[in-house]
Amino acid sequence: MVAQIDSLYIKTSISRTLSRLISYGFFEGRPLTTKGQWINPLIFQLFAIAQKLPQLKKIDQPIFVVGTGRSGTTILGVVLSMHRQVGFLNEPKAIWHTIYPQEDLIGSYSQGEASYRLTAADVTSSSTKIAHRIFGTYLKAVGASRVVDKYPELVFRIPFVQQIFPDAKFVFLVRNGRDTCQSIDGWSKRLGTNVEDDTHDWWGVNNRKWKLLIDQVAAQNPGFQDHLETIKNYSDHTDMAAVEWILTMQEGLKLVQQDPDNVYLLKYEDLVAQPRKSLQQLLDFCELAEDEKMYSYAEQTLSSRQNYQKLSLPPEIAPVFAETMAKLGYE
Repeated sequence: MVAQIDSLYIKTSISRTLSRLISYGFFEGRPLTTKGQWINPLIFQLFAIAQKLPQLKKIDQPIFVVGTGRSGTTILGVVLSMHRQVGFLNEPKAIWHTIYPQEDLIGSYSQGEASYRLTAADVTSSSTKIAHRIFGTYLKAVGASRVVDKYPELVFRIPFVQQIFPDAKFVFLVRNGRDTCQSIDGWSKRLGTNVEDDTHDWWGVNNRKWKLLIDQVAAQNPGFQDHLETIKNYSDHTDMAAVEWILTMQEGLKLVQQDPDNVYLLKYEDLVAQPRKSLQQLLDFCELAEDEKMYSYAEQTLSSRQNYQKLSLPPEIAPVFAETMAKLGYE
């Protein structure tokens, strides 16, 4: 479906539908494994124009949905997009590539060097200005007062984002690791493609994202260092996803503990089981007013998914996977 819009979304709100179409068509960009990449030069030209404009709208308390992909981050963003104050951007990596060109983990816009982690030291006055002007242009275009930006990998870049947007709020969405990893495996098999001599899938161009994850994140993690060479050579996408899930969950849990006022942990299973209660608590954290239309849409859209089968993981990662599951309250 285009821009994550279905018939219920259109029926619920025409204005929200228009906002999503503008977001999708003019600001999000087209990454690898998607169609319509011909539009990217036009989008980058729009961003170049936005940088020359005055600040069209102030960015107050932007909300970033982070975690591991295939954990419900998209559906949470879509639900929040129904809120009357919100403009929702689904992985606007084209914007972030404009802000910081060395951030492209997948290789959608650049095959050059990239950093999985970004810190406050990576922010310049120029990148801050670019970010505020592009996001300000976006809010003006969709008639919203609050940005919701879903970009899971930003969990490794929170100090970078906070340096640009000091009042930012982060929603760390977690899902049972067994379900997440098998969903990633299914996504990669379903949507992965071969383009000439290159493979494009969950792990980027020829495993670009995987290599960066191992070299820049796993290599610094004491729990992986003893088996790093073995892990580096994984080829099974479920095993690779388990490594990503472990590292991401560990990062997010640390952030929640360090900065609970600005990083909120939400379980996907709670969201689908009790959408109204979960969203009420989330809106309170984000300092957003309640929105009955959003609640209604969520209750009609969110539903529990059937759990995947039990995972059989390699012995070098199985113990830390189980330990991380337990910390999150999963069996």
